[in-house]
Amino acid sequence: MNNKLKINLIALTALMLSFPVFSADGVAVIDMRTAVLSTQAAQDAFKALEEDADYAANLEEARSIQAERQSMAENLQKDAETLSQAEIAEIQRDIQEKGKDLEFLAGKIQAAQEETAQRVFAENGPAMQKIIGELIAAKQISVLLAKNEALLFSDPAIDLTDDVTSMLDVQATETATTE
Repeated sequence: MNNKLKINLIALTALMLSFPVFSADGVAVIDMRTAVLSTQAAQDAFKALEEDADYAANLEEARSIQAERQSMAENLQKDAETLSQAEIAEIQRDIQEKGKDLEFLAGKIQAAQEETAQRVFAENGPAMQKIIGELIAAKQISVLLAKNEALLFSDPAIDLTDDVTSMLDVQATETATTE
């Protein structure tokens, strides 16, 4: 590499370093789902869900079925040499049936959790939008990005998620004390 090219590369590098290509001023990220689901109201809603009789029964039944399935699989593995092919096939069918039952219960449990999350999100949506608007104005944000898998890196200093969660909790507390 000749000296003139080296000097040009060094000058270009110095020039690029003196002017930031991208400045974080006015840019912020937020995970709105985490902000809402981290609030005290969300934690209370999920605690109430865990105390719901149907949900608790489904959870307990799922744990019981999983334990039965595990026990059946362990017994099959332990006794496989002494069992006939028909007995092995029957036990495998029973394990598969338990698996289907478990999947059904897991679906019900997940649906109840998602329904609770959606309800909490719907209840806090307007307040969250107001708070985000206030933060945009206060922090002079010109670009707000959703913190998701499309975002490869973000400086935690520009993440508004915790700010929104805290402000939602404060607003909920203030609303509760005025009622």
